[in-house]
Amino acid sequence: MNRTRRLVLTTTLTTTLLTGAVAAAAAAPSPTLTATASVTTVGAWQEFRVTGKATGIKPGAQVTLQQKQGKKWVSLPASAPVNKTATYSLRVKLGIKGKNTLRMTGSGAISPEFTVTVR
Repeated sequence: MNRTRRLVLTTTLTTTLLTGAVAAAAAAPSPTLTATASVTTVGAWQEFRVTGKATGIKPGAQVTLQQKQGKKWVSLPASAPVNKTATYSLRVKLGIKGKNTLRMTGSGAISPEFTVTVR
């Protein structure tokens, strides 16, 4: 096989492989999380639930509750596994009075923020 023909075949094969890899990456859904608190207002240290759906996250993977403290997001000691139906549920108690901005994280996904006011 002459040099020019090898170059054309190599370029064609490389382009085909790259196109296939890009298509496969585009077809793979990125993980997403939703989160909803069972209450909007709660007493200090009163238990409530956070539930949501975990799309594109394997069952058994952990999702963790985060709280915005100043400008930083801090992971709280509240996590739950994603179940077979791609949902999760966890019990939470908060002690910081006022408006608490929260979100869920896990497997590279971050839920939209939600708030719970602690009286």
